Amino acid sequence: MRISYHIKQLPKKFVPLLLTATACLFLNQCAQENTETTPISILEFEDAINHWQSKRGSDYPRHDPKEITLIADNMLIMQRDHGGWKQNQDPLRILDAESTNQYLAEKSDPFASFDNRNIYTQIRYLMSAYEQVNDERHKEAALKGLDYLLSQQIASCGGWPHSNPSSNSYHGHITIADEVFSGPMLLLREISEAQPPFQNLDNATKQRALEARKAGDSCLLSLQIKQNGKRLGWAGQYDPVTLAPAQGRSFELPAMVTQETVDILRYLMTIKEPDTDVIQSIQGGIEWLKQSAIADTKIETIQLETPIEYKYHTANFDRVLVKGDNAGTLWARFYDLSDNTIVLANRDSVRVAKYEDIHQERRTGYSWYGVWPAELLEKEYPAWSCRVLNQSTNDEAC
Repeated sequence: MRISYHIKQLPKKFVPLLLTATACLFLNQCAQENTETTPISILEFEDAINHWQSKRGSDYPRHDPKEITLIADNMLIMQRDHGGWKQNQDPLRILDAESTNQYLAEKSDPFASFDNRNIYTQIRYLMSAYEQVNDERHKEAALKGLDYLLSQQIASCGGWPHSNPSSNSYHGHITIADEVFSGPMLLLREISEAQPPFQNLDNATKQRALEARKAGDSCLLSLQIKQNGKRLGWAGQYDPVTLAPAQGRSFELPAMVTQETVDILRYLMTIKEPDTDVIQSIQGGIEWLKQSAIADTKIETIQLETPIEYKYHTANFDRVLVKGDNAGTLWARFYDLSDNTIVLANRDSVRVAKYEDIHQERRTGYSWYGVWPAELLEKEYPAWSCRVLNQSTNDEAC
């Protein structure tokens, strides 16, 4: 592949980025990473990486997590002109000239997404890299990403959309799912409280983060579902105008969502000095999770003799819901907004009564039941109650 061809096709401002990437690939410069750097956690990128690899496999060259400068440079290449990023990319890929050229050619694309733990993760990584290697490009990209994140906060309440511009019926909703809301909020708390790696940002940036965080906190409390005056859980999406719970994908009907409620409660429990409203919100959500638990129930997997190929996955198994003594405890993913009954549906958006009424494609391609609240209820909430309220939630003293 002729690098000169790619350079000729690019605006001059992108040439240094392409040369950096191709030097790593063709001049064997990848190993010249500063040996004094400490690897930065890539745990928050695992969801995106899994999505990338699910379509393309994992047999491709990747940077070692210790190569933080090169990984951060990848994020610069992948960042779009407005400051955001496309979702479901692998920032550890060793980019060849063709891939680099493609990312640079897409820089003017207006699309970006907060889905699958995106944008706030790159901002945090880039600032962490800057704190170690002091490359101003990384700080500038992080601040550009922060500007984009703040610009996308929905004014009617304080949350964020799934993606922008929206390409379907739910991308523009205030989104709780996949940490679209709680992820940016945790980042804004770190910035406003000058936590590492944001301790050296200027006061104006910290103040902007604080104001956005306050709006988000207020929004989260207002979106919590109530039944008979009691605070319960959160929906996965909300209409940005009416703030009513909204539908996600065709099989995700408006409902309270267990996993998303767990994510929001974990965020609220990071508030160091919560006021009464926050405390009551947490306690209400915890009680709802306890009351919604399904005892003596488990999901069993049954292997199929012949795999079935569907549009989005191939299933070599089926799942059945099994009741029995000591089977364990599960939670449904969705609960009704009015009466807290379990909500199940197919791709036609029609609600069904029983798990076996869900088409096999959706039983094997989606998790309708899980144990998402288990660790929160068993460990995290008791620790929070002792630390913040000095109240034990079990027989053990704080």
